[in-house]
Amino acid sequence: MRIIILGAASGGGLPQWNCGCANCGAARSGRIAPMTQSSVAVSADGDGWAIINASPDIRAQLAATPALHPTGPREMPLRSVLLTNGDIDHVAGLLSLRESQRFDLFATQAIHDVLAANPVFAAVNPDLVPRRPVALDTPFPLLPGLTATLFAVPGKVPLYLEGERVQTDLIGETTVGVELAADGRRALYVPGCADLPDWLLARIEGADALLFDGTLWTDDEMIRAGLGHKTSRRMGHLPVEHSLVRLADTPVGRRVHVHINNSNPLCDPDSPEARQAQAAGWQIGRDGMEISL
Repeated sequence: MRIIILGAASGGGLPQWNCGCANCGAARSGRIAPMTQSSVAVSADGDGWAIINASPDIRAQLAATPALHPTGPREMPLRSVLLTNGDIDHVAGLLSLRESQRFDLFATQAIHDVLAANPVFAAVNPDLVPRRPVALDTPFPLLPGLTATLFAVPGKVPLYLEGERVQTDLIGETTVGVELAADGRRALYVPGCADLPDWLLARIEGADALLFDGTLWTDDEMIRAGLGHKTSRRMGHLPVEHSLVRLADTPVGRRVHVHINNSNPLCDPDSPEARQAQAAGWQIGRDGMEISL
């Protein structure tokens, strides 16, 4: 199994277009590496590829990834796209994949319903891109030789569907993780997760690789930085300082933080927080990072 991190940042990327925080300034100056928005590619044979989450940066991500380059005038190795939720940073890139390219679009029925309710996504021609509803906890072939299983994780509905009251620990089809299996190897991709109950730790246990939500380091990070008024938990993301503790005793092969917000000190590999995460056995996801299992 090959996994390529196409985008390691959360919504907005690094630098974010309207942000002048220290990390965004460092990315603009070249002191730290920029990151595009959340997405990974996976393959079992290196020939056919699936993309998990279609970020708004998908065009640039494809261009930067030779394994996903076209192989003919209208031929390319993309075979399927899988969505883990309906967030803008995970679905907006579908509109960049509308040029009559055939691939399967996998998601839970709840996310397919969200897309169907917005007529703009009809631009991705369903005659060429069939919608494939996926039931939770039911393995299915994402690619030849590669099985995927969607499982619910605590989360919330996308921002644009929020009402006056927001439940951030929903368990259902709106926020899912992905378990990938090929040749006896198992990897989990969980870019958004609001909590780590014991049953989820049990699911993660023994994975050969875990790519996990690294959005914010502390719960009040954006508030203290003057960048927003919401906490990490209010946005549906467990702070990294808490997930490090919860996952410390869970046996996992390779641990990688993904979906990292521009305010997060993990963006800077020289920060004390980045060193703390690395000392705990974690790698900080970067665009172009490849994981081979």
